[in-house]
Amino acid sequence: MSEEIKAPEKKKRIFSAIQPSGTITLGNYVGALRNWVRLQDDYDCIFAVADLHAITVRQDPKEFKKNILEAYALFLACGIDTEKSIFFIQSHVHTHAELAWLLNCYTQFGELSRMTQFKDKSAKHADNVNAGLFTYPSLMAADILLYQADLVPIGADQKQHLELTRNIADRFNGIYGKTFTVPDAYIPEVGARIKSLQDPTKKMSKSDENVNAWVAILDKPETIMKKFKRAVTDSEARVCVGEGKDGINNLIGIMGSVTGKTADEITAEFEGKGYGDFKTAVGEAVVETVRPIQDKYNKLISDKAYLEEQYRKSAEIALRISQRTLDKAKKKIGYIL
Repeated sequence: MSEEIKAPEKKKRIFSAIQPSGTITLGNYVGALRNWVRLQDDYDCIFAVADLHAITVRQDPKEFKKNILEAYALFLACGIDTEKSIFFIQSHVHTHAELAWLLNCYTQFGELSRMTQFKDKSAKHADNVNAGLFTYPSLMAADILLYQADLVPIGADQKQHLELTRNIADRFNGIYGKTFTVPDAYIPEVGARIKSLQDPTKKMSKSDENVNAWVAILDKPETIMKKFKRAVTDSEARVCVGEGKDGINNLIGIMGSVTGKTADEITAEFEGKGYGDFKTAVGEAVVETVRPIQDKYNKLISDKAYLEEQYRKSAEIALRISQRTLDKAKKKIGYIL
């Protein structure tokens, strides 16, 4: 008797989006983008440049347009593969804005007012506390629910938003019957949490006024080396993980994240060597990591026709998938389609 042929197991779907901020830091790459690339073989991945979310803060039109295209090219350069994944620009798929409005009406005012990011951003942009800043978690929910995503890769600062997305989906499903998949968090393997090179108690962030505190993926090699040579350390002059050694702990974490070496291996390698040698080695390892990304980015950004072909193709597929969900939700509510 011939063996029964089993149908291939359906892959779980992942959705994730990143705003086009104009600069991707080493921390962004290690913490998010590199994980996106790794997920592509094992999951049905849908990724987006979240340009609709970006306008809760006032944008310069020329700079904004440039940032969107550069972000798209850079994500491709980092390894997003449009043969394996759907990768589009959010504003090109109108269902996001449409479902966001519907979900606004199934999101409670109290839920939105408890969002810590709203409080933080309101304080930072006190002259522009707009309604979008308040309701953008409903847009985030729409982004995820449109694609019936099973999993959403999140960091610690996004747990609250995913919980709200789950609440909105449960509420809608409870009223109208099963409409949306209730997504779970995808917590990637814990890698190094990249900290500021000048204040290693804080996360590496491009909003840091001290440009030596963060490394951009597109920084020139000499700039990267200069930033690492200026990195804050301590007075012990011994390369090892330890209490009160935040600067060295951070550099060991960075070295490990770009080379795959463990903290013990790094400690053994630099036994008896000074911090100067170590900082140079970390800088060189980072330069070698970003070099192929920079080379690919430079080719892509000069080929606007190719970029347009990729984001248009993905947007068409994303629209087909998301329209089914939007129509389903509208029918449940009672709209005439």
